[in-house]
Amino acid sequence: MFGPGLPGLFLVPVSFGPGRFNGQDPPLCIYLNISLTSLLCRQLVYYTVPTVGGLLNATFGNATELIISLFAMKQGMLRLVQQSLLGSILSNMLLVLGCALFSGGITHLNKEQMFNKLCCQSNVGMSVGLLLMAVMSLIFPTVLRVTNTELQIGTSVLALSRFCSCVMLVAYVVYIFFLLTNQKQDYASLKEDSPTASSDNEESADITKWESIIWLGVLTLFISILSDYLVNAIEGASVAMDVPVAFISVILLPIVGNAAEHASAIMFAVKDNLDISLGVAIGSSTQISMFVMPICVVVGWMIERPLDLDFEPFETATLFMTVLVVAFILQEGTSNYFKGLMLLFCYMIVAASFYVHVDPASIREFLRTYRIYHKFVPFY
Repeated sequence: MFGPGLPGLFLVPVSFGPGRFNGQDPPLCIYLNISLTSLLCRQLVYYTVPTVGGLLNATFGNATELIISLFAMKQGMLRLVQQSLLGSILSNMLLVLGCALFSGGITHLNKEQMFNKLCCQSNVGMSVGLLLMAVMSLIFPTVLRVTNTELQIGTSVLALSRFCSCVMLVAYVVYIFFLLTNQKQDYASLKEDSPTASSDNEESADITKWESIIWLGVLTLFISILSDYLVNAIEGASVAMDVPVAFISVILLPIVGNAAEHASAIMFAVKDNLDISLGVAIGSSTQISMFVMPICVVVGWMIERPLDLDFEPFETATLFMTVLVVAFILQEGTSNYFKGLMLLFCYMIVAASFYVHVDPASIREFLRTYRIYHKFVPFY
């Protein structure tokens, strides 16, 4: 299990130790572990076709979001779960993809980068369709609450969210099955038509496939241990930095969680392999919205945590506009540095919006607590 690329993995105990025993902040330790996860994901991509490689990269990268969400949900921090998952989708679609397109465009200034129209563009189309389906699943519970049109007040939104989550999980499983059964044939025919298409992928991996998988499992275990400390530190960090919790949850936390996708997408874009970059960025967003988010709702159902898909109108509108912007930018099948720059500008607008945004759910919770308190404690 000790290939040429493994010496850096001895940093795992080092990255775990400081946050646990020396009193340092855990986000740095998680960031180090996620960076190593990115290295291993890139090694694993060498053994697969681009679409499956991007899917594997996104899956191991999103393990961090899932673990953090489960820890937060266990502690009853349901809004943190919603906002961190939303932030991961926005970060992948705007920040990660924007940096990848911008870096690839700057590196290859003399030509317009293109991704494989035979496979990748159809995958992007299906992914955008799934993302719009996820937006639909968020809009209906939110509108149901805002318009006060629930059949059963207080329970209809939760029931609808759980039903939508089950449908989304089934749709994502069918999507993965379609992806795995069709992409190998598509890429085989592509290689026959263009023998030189794989000339850029002649680099060899530093470690074997099973070594990558085993080390990825070990790093995921370390991240799960450190995630508990990260969740507990969020509210304290909000007070210490005088920054809204929503901004930390939607903007800052996903930047740490998406470090693996960020590094991988940029590296493959610089190497003029946009197929994998799009598979990582768009595939990761699709996986969070169609798998991680509904699985959190279902797990919350099992452990009696009423997590629903009732995102606030501001957050739902932000996600909807993000999906539309990315869909229009990628519809031509080409890429340049200006398209990446547009996505980065959009992410800056989103970040600024959440910095000045007051979470309505926190206000409702405060008013509810205030009323309960003064119901039993007379005001003098």
